Amino acid sequence: MSEVLFEVTKDTLETGLRGIPVGYCTTSHVDPQKGLFYVEKPVAKLSTWEPEAVIYLLYHGKEGIKEEVAKFAQDFYKRSECPDSVIKHIYALPKAGHPMKLFCAALLILGMLEGKDDYKQDCLNLIAKLPHLTAAVINHHAGWGPTPKPQPGLGYMESFVSMLKVPKTNLKELTQVFKLFNILHYDHGGGNLSTFVGKTVASGLEDMYGSICAAMCALAGPRHGRANQDCLEFVRQVHSELGDEATAQKVETFIRQRLENNQLVFGFGHAVLRVEDPRATVFYEYAQKHFSKDPLVKIALLLRSAGSKVLSENPKISDPHPNIDAISGTVLAAAGFNYPEYFTILFGMARSVGIAMQIVYERCEARGGKGTPIVRPKYLYKPQGK
Repeated sequence: MSEVLFEVTKDTLETGLRGIPVGYCTTSHVDPQKGLFYVEKPVAKLSTWEPEAVIYLLYHGKEGIKEEVAKFAQDFYKRSECPDSVIKHIYALPKAGHPMKLFCAALLILGMLEGKDDYKQDCLNLIAKLPHLTAAVINHHAGWGPTPKPQPGLGYMESFVSMLKVPKTNLKELTQVFKLFNILHYDHGGGNLSTFVGKTVASGLEDMYGSICAAMCALAGPRHGRANQDCLEFVRQVHSELGDEATAQKVETFIRQRLENNQLVFGFGHAVLRVEDPRATVFYEYAQKHFSKDPLVKIALLLRSAGSKVLSENPKISDPHPNIDAISGTVLAAAGFNYPEYFTILFGMARSVGIAMQIVYERCEARGGKGTPIVRPKYLYKPQGK
């Protein structure tokens, strides 16, 4: 007899499927007390790895030795360049609206011109081409000019930075922050909105690129991927009102006033975690080490302690601790990428890696290779107004 994992009751309906098991995830999982794990390794311990080694771990389900990772990376590098036709079409797209719309459109264009209708090959091709595709989208939208071709011999993220024409910044410093940001965002279990949407669309046998595009449309919302942008704007607002002389007491008072006014305090809470997000802890430690004098970093650090203190006083709040969005955007800005409108695209570039791998599992490996069936949950009829 099958194990009963969850009982569906009236109280579990219209709750966004929170906590309801629907399948397996082979790449990562989130423990409420210990945080995010890639395979069986806590993500904090992977934060100093090279991106290629982390991608290898997620793809193969095991840590690769140096020679295996190098061979895997070389295969990636051979796939890394988007055709000129794809880049040409990206630069012909309108710049109106949030740049995530451009990113989603670019994914569809890449699939139309490069898709192999093979989930495994499209997974590898997509991940390899994401840096070039993302750089082209940002350069076009920002008006930074034509995008250079990849230099894959430099490394996965080093090549990305070489293509991204960010004006007047320390590229070495920015590369390290981008590496950290990417690694910490590659995957996050199977049930977050963007991942679930991507796999749901793929269950109808949509190809990899269309499925990832759908996932990125889900990621684009302020309750998901755009939260890092909103959090930086919140930090800026606190700094604007309290100035460089902000203290822990002043920040605490500011937070209490916002709550009294029924205003949001951004960057706190998580659907699964009941401790400070270990990914946020990594970013806080990095910020303290490298950007301690940055005025926005100082504010973010004060918010870290004051926010948790105030929110923990409310027994209805299950997780009063900072999540990764509370600090990631501030670190990007401190490193010279002070363009919050592109933060969600950076998130999407990274998260597409894990989603693509999970799609491969569900389409090619689940249920003994048959794949999962098309997603078709049951909805109960309810008369209007009842």
